[in-house]
Amino acid sequence: MTTTRRGPPSRRLRSASGSKPARRPPQSRSKPKSLSSPAPTNRPQRVPRSSELIALEKLVLSALEDLKAVNIKVLDVRGLTDVADTMIVASGTSDRHVRAIAESVIVKAKAAGRRPMGTEGEPDGEWVLVDLQDVLVHVMLPRVREFYALEQLWEAPQAQRRRSLGAASGA
Repeated sequence: MTTTRRGPPSRRLRSASGSKPARRPPQSRSKPKSLSSPAPTNRPQRVPRSSELIALEKLVLSALEDLKAVNIKVLDVRGLTDVADTMIVASGTSDRHVRAIAESVIVKAKAAGRRPMGTEGEPDGEWVLVDLQDVLVHVMLPRVREFYALEQLWEAPQAQRRRSLGAASGA
């Protein structure tokens, strides 16, 4: 006894009247691209940061420093994500300190005419996210920051690219 393999049922295109199947237009058969040509990348080329982005980063950093945020780290994530251009990660010493730092960032941004798109985590105060469109601000307790390790998550692709570029140039 022989068995036949059945694939998924084929879907046939029907004409508007529903009586006969419609014909598909013939697909052009092109030659496969050679493997030696470089593959196009979907990642846009890195452009210089705008003066508006730099001003917003300085505004956030001054708000963080005013309320004594600790271990402030600025991550350039352009080309890695479309969500934001910069992520700023900082720590507070207590949940009350984390909430106060985040509130200070919000107040200074509003005073500068940059209304935050949203905030998350304010009631708990362990990790507060402030979304300023081009800049994401993460304010966390040190134990939460150590657990989630955002810096390692976003810096790993850059370090990996540097290693692969170094290996390619050495070969």
